[in-house]
Amino acid sequence: MRKISLLLLLLTALSASAQAVRKYSNEFMNIGVDAAALGMSNAVVASTGDVNSGYWNPAGILKLEDKQVALMHASYFANIAQYDYAAFAMPIDSESAWGVSLIRFGVDDILNTTQLIDDQGNIDYNRISLFSTADYGATFSYARRLKIEGFQYGVNAKVIRRIIGKFANSWGFGLDVGLQFDRNDWHFGLMLRDITTTYNIWNIDEEEYAQIAGAVEGQNQELPESSEITLPKAQLGVSKKFEFHNEMTLLAATNLNMRFEQTNDLISSSFVSIDPAIGFEWGYIDMVFVRAGLGNFQNVEQIDGTKKVGFQPNVGLGFKYKGIQVDYALTDLGDQSAALYSNIFSLKVDLGIFR
Repeated sequence: MRKISLLLLLLTALSASAQAVRKYSNEFMNIGVDAAALGMSNAVVASTGDVNSGYWNPAGILKLEDKQVALMHASYFANIAQYDYAAFAMPIDSESAWGVSLIRFGVDDILNTTQLIDDQGNIDYNRISLFSTADYGATFSYARRLKIEGFQYGVNAKVIRRIIGKFANSWGFGLDVGLQFDRNDWHFGLMLRDITTTYNIWNIDEEEYAQIAGAVEGQNQELPESSEITLPKAQLGVSKKFEFHNEMTLLAATNLNMRFEQTNDLISSSFVSIDPAIGFEWGYIDMVFVRAGLGNFQNVEQIDGTKKVGFQPNVGLGFKYKGIQVDYALTDLGDQSAALYSNIFSLKVDLGIFR
């Protein structure tokens, strides 16, 4: 029954922008990758320096010493939606590096019941069909050192492909730019996402759309707007790793996630809204890691009209041995925010171990 109701949700999503260009799109690209980063509440823009940097800050792939691959899987909405990620990155020379990554967020085997009742009013279960809805994001990253010592930059070119069964599909394109600066064991990072306002163009099958629109009583039969944009966002980060004599380390990091519109974020104005995040990673002999973080700070309005601050706590564990790293994250530990619990696993491998 939950998958049946998804059909109506998809119809609503298509129709929500019938009068204007949609300004919120491609939200699946904001979920995040790498259980290690998610365990720190995504506060990694300054510290990231591996294959996953193509997502968090492409400047970070310059810190790679060899080829590296990463995989991640997560389930959302009571295992209805599946989120998968794969990435590869490698240095070109001492001054540059490149990488590529792919994200898929999809719901499969959704029941299409629009043809359940035939023209004579008879129910025929053989008329039920299945379809899938999936969002794909392919990112191509390039990074290079600047002539100023400690500075490096990276650029992402993104291709977005979104499919809703036979009803509609779209293509989108966008750019990200990232900067990192290292000085005296302090690390600073700036990530500008969708700086050109990622633009999606939808192709809607009028005949198929008419069938699902007609299946909902009172539904607007007009085709929804075929264009949508993703507004720019910025992330500013600072981090520092502390090393202790007993082979233990502590990485402390913070992010300021900025959107250039008024929202329910902790700091909100008509020009910019800011959602802070903080993360910690305790490490022992660069083999065992324990992580924790707080993020997604929101002003949540209560039933009585008052507001309270909601936030999302995350925790995680990691284990690395001879170039193979396995990480786990539990996002939204507790009942502080409206986000759903998610168990996330990721794998990272240095391909140099096979040489």
